[in-house]
Amino acid sequence: MPIAAQKITPCLWFDTEAEEAANFYVSIFKNSKIASVNRYGKEGHDVHGKPAGSVMTVEFEIEGQKFVGINGGPQFKFTEAVSFQIPCKTQEEVDYYWTRLTEGGKEVACGWLKDKFGLSWQVVPKQLSEMLSDKDTAKAGRVTKAFLKMKKFDIEALRRAFEGKE
Repeated sequence: MPIAAQKITPCLWFDTEAEEAANFYVSIFKNSKIASVNRYGKEGHDVHGKPAGSVMTVEFEIEGQKFVGINGGPQFKFTEAVSFQIPCKTQEEVDYYWTRLTEGGKEVACGWLKDKFGLSWQVVPKQLSEMLSDKDTAKAGRVTKAFLKMKKFDIEALRRAFEGKE
């Protein structure tokens, strides 16, 4: 089943962990699935160097967004220059995604984390954007000061800062 319905599909380069990563992500996000797993054949071994039968690509979908994971080798690593943002309505959602995605990974800062594959994610309360775009720059400033001290976002602490009740 080709993944051509969406105009742009992110392709994530892994060394050998594409299938493991796809299964990990699909286990975290509802409405997600593995669409297909394609394997290297004997052809092209002199170029790709991968054993025949090993996973070449995994096509998967998370909440309607299609992705491809490719096992291309160790040449390229993920950096913070690209991240995936998860907008959350509640603290429970923030906590859920933060806990699951940091399993084997690490907390960074300001809602950012790296998962166990080195991919960067931002777990962000939807309310944050509203607070930061408030016409009262003092409110937005207090929220900024508060979130810069956080790793995982705390919606109630952000709200207190916004209201000047720090």
